[in-house]
Amino acid sequence: MATAQLNGVTIGYDDTGDGKARPSADPSTAPSAAPRPVLVLLHGHPFDRSMWAPQREAFAGTHRVITPDLRGYGDSTVVPGTTAFATFAADVAALLDHLGVREFALGGLSMGGQLVMECHRLFPERLTGLLLADTFPAAETPEGKAARNAQADRLLAEGMQGYADEVRDKMVAPYNTEASAYVHRMMLAAPPEGAAAALRGRAERPDYRAMLTRVAVPSLVVVGRDDTYTPVSDAEAMHAVLPDSALCVVEGAAHLPNLERPTEFNAAVRTWLNRLPTPVSTPAPAPAPTPVPPE
Repeated sequence: MATAQLNGVTIGYDDTGDGKARPSADPSTAPSAAPRPVLVLLHGHPFDRSMWAPQREAFAGTHRVITPDLRGYGDSTVVPGTTAFATFAADVAALLDHLGVREFALGGLSMGGQLVMECHRLFPERLTGLLLADTFPAAETPEGKAARNAQADRLLAEGMQGYADEVRDKMVAPYNTEASAYVHRMMLAAPPEGAAAALRGRAERPDYRAMLTRVAVPSLVVVGRDDTYTPVSDAEAMHAVLPDSALCVVEGAAHLPNLERPTEFNAAVRTWLNRLPTPVSTPAPAPAPTPVPPE
């Protein structure tokens, strides 16, 4: 894990792999010198970058994979109040600037997927592909805004335990016991102040539906068959309007198919990555920062 001081906060992140082309397994085929796209993955609420561990392991051998903790979560600074989606997106851009990455493929799940759309709204020229997992593009309804803000108030008053217990079987299908236990622990570890600030910002996000019709890069829409937060119909609607997209419905998964069924999820992501344009250049990973001894 590394950290960077960006936009007045500390952002924790993992940066693995190098994205260089590997020699072909077929000796009759000459290896390509073309670099691979950098893959950046944004976690959902109320999680942290560790939710992408199966994807870091799967893709670090062929791609540079960068997974940040959003501000308010994990090892990033907790900022109370309201964290606007534009602020999250500015942190993503600043981190990639810090790491010397101009263009990248960007993926996210749930709230992370909505942040992918926000990044596309603000700096589409930097994105070479979009991965939208278990998410939806519509703005919040008045009732939805009230519910998000009420949930934020509850997290500040009660902490994460009650919320995590209630939503556990919607986040991960109960038959996926190992993933369920892991996700429950991750939710309990989320800072209530950071999670509440994200919920208040999420309540005010814009509507991305019209923007999706103008996406000019290859996109992948993934959803768990048993997801009740963002049902298959939401994924099908996004797939229908994205100009160049593929749809993958993961059987035996709910809201977190990347953890519940990583083999199927990763296969779809691999196919998508192989469709992306070759980057102009692949920057080397930034050197690891010098550890700071605890005070």
